[in-house]
Amino acid sequence: MTTTLPMPAAARAAVTEKIVAAKLAKNLTWAEVAEKIGNSKEWTTCALLGQMQMTEAEAATAGEIFGLTAEEAKWLTTCPYRGALGQAVPTDALLYRFYELLQVYGPTMKALIEEQFGDGIMSAIDFSMDIGKQEDPKGDRVLVTLNGKFLPYKRY
Repeated sequence: MTTTLPMPAAARAAVTEKIVAAKLAKNLTWAEVAEKIGNSKEWTTCALLGQMQMTEAEAATAGEIFGLTAEEAKWLTTCPYRGALGQAVPTDALLYRFYELLQVYGPTMKALIEEQFGDGIMSAIDFSMDIGKQEDPKGDRVLVTLNGKFLPYKRY
């Protein structure tokens, strides 16, 4: 009998599904998990959802938290295939609002960044983010801080 191993993306997706299921079953928050692993809640969540590469020690801790096998935990240490949402335009309402935000405010963000820094981009590699909550009597506010290094385009 021949065993066919799953494709890397499918295998990694299966690990993500197991992590999310265990998180729900154990009633954990991403912040609690991040504290145990030793990184920010934003980076840790990103890694556990398949968009960052963990060290072996971080993956081992995640494996203990979520009941992963050694092979499943090893997937957390592989280079991820980043930016793969599965469709061109997100259909999840929250993700779509970020897409909509970029459609509406993206040109303004680009113009203001270029006016202050010049022709270039904001790095998504030398990058951090913070997701916070601001209580407001009119309705709580979502605070999103994106912090990326400016990378100018080279002339050659």
